[in-house]
Amino acid sequence: MFQALHQFALRKPAIFWSCVIGSIGPVMVFTVPKVRREYFGFQGYETLPITYPLPNRPRKPTTGYEDP
Repeated sequence: MFQALHQFALRKPAIFWSCVIGSIGPVMVFTVPKVRREYFGFQGYETLPITYPLPNRPRKPTTGYEDP
């Protein structure tokens, strides 16, 4: 099996390495977040606001923008 992989890597390196890198992707989905939390102290992002905070005062009506 290793000899076949070695021959494939020598004959078609672009296809071989794209398969290697593509197979690493799904593994990284499960390992990278755990490594970031445990070894680098990543706490997560601050949640984004869903609404715009309105001021705590009465609203003034707009003037001067009426349609003719």
